[in-house]
Amino acid sequence: MDQIFPEPIRILPEADIPLDGITAYLSQSDTHQIVFMKFEKDAVLPEHFHAAQMGIVLEGKIELVIDGEKNFFTKGDRYFIPEGVKHSARIYAGYADMTFFNEPHRYTIKCK
Repeated sequence: MDQIFPEPIRILPEADIPLDGITAYLSQSDTHQIVFMKFEKDAVLPEHFHAAQMGIVLEGKIELVIDGEKNFFTKGDRYFIPEGVKHSARIYAGYADMTFFNEPHRYTIKCK
């Protein structure tokens, strides 16, 4: 799992995401962000909402509750959460994905 992302991804700035056991690399644009995330520990995200989000699962498993409907996604699956739709997640250790956020300021760069 350590090398799920190739060097061009690993040299991107790290995203400041306040979860224990996550490494996230941030590709920043004026209009959106793409975040490459890997989780070494289980994580639970409480219900929230924001701009549209689309993810592609690269490894592992995630449980997403999107607008009250529970879904499980595994390697090769993709998901979409429309803007303003409430969702929550249970992310399992070993999970990795690429996530597009349709907002340019979802996450900031982690200070070293």
